[in-house]
Amino acid sequence: MNLLLVEDDLELGDGIRLALSGQGFRVCWVRRLQDARTRLEDALHDVVVLDLGLPDGDGLALLSDLRQGQPRLPVLILSARDGLNDRLRGLDNGADDYLVKPFALAELVARLQALVRRTYRTAGSALVVGGLSVDEAARRVQVDGATVELSRCEFDLVSLLIKRRDHVVSRRLLEEQVLPGGLQSSNSLDVHMSNLRKKIGSHYIRTVRGVGYAIETVPAPSARP
Repeated sequence: MNLLLVEDDLELGDGIRLALSGQGFRVCWVRRLQDARTRLEDALHDVVVLDLGLPDGDGLALLSDLRQGQPRLPVLILSARDGLNDRLRGLDNGADDYLVKPFALAELVARLQALVRRTYRTAGSALVVGGLSVDEAARRVQVDGATVELSRCEFDLVSLLIKRRDHVVSRRLLEEQVLPGGLQSSNSLDVHMSNLRKKIGSHYIRTVRGVGYAIETVPAPSARP
């Protein structure tokens, strides 16, 4: 799981980074609002831990942007603002959870694990859209109950797309996140995507020309007889 940590306190941020890394999260830690925006544009994340009082602005502004552009991305607010109105404001603005400082690292880990389960584990340990099922932990893909053998790149593509279902993922981000070494040749991604569609069914993945690809909750009807 790729986690974006937005926290300006050096000691606290380093402690959170170490604790979450030890629990299997791949942590990208930034200390400013603008750096967080840049990271969200340049890379894909599975969950965000967001401080509110940042040197260059209020984290709620970033939360508002996320809810417009990435409505499914889970966000846990981590803040010293402990008033009831502060917590309600954060949750009403789209946060999935709110943890007040000071806190126990064990509680943060437990809340994040629960948040990730709620967001991404929709059927047991698998992500499901129609007849397509992707189990990231077991690296297993099934279509209508039958297991489909995929290459590493093919699995990573479908896993990434289904986790961000109903959201278009750009070609550039797919190339950087999935292809070996971030390879960005003229047709490498197209070849992998073509092979993937042949194996799982072309109707599951929608092409947005000039932008990228998406898996939608209600896929287009199958063209197969």
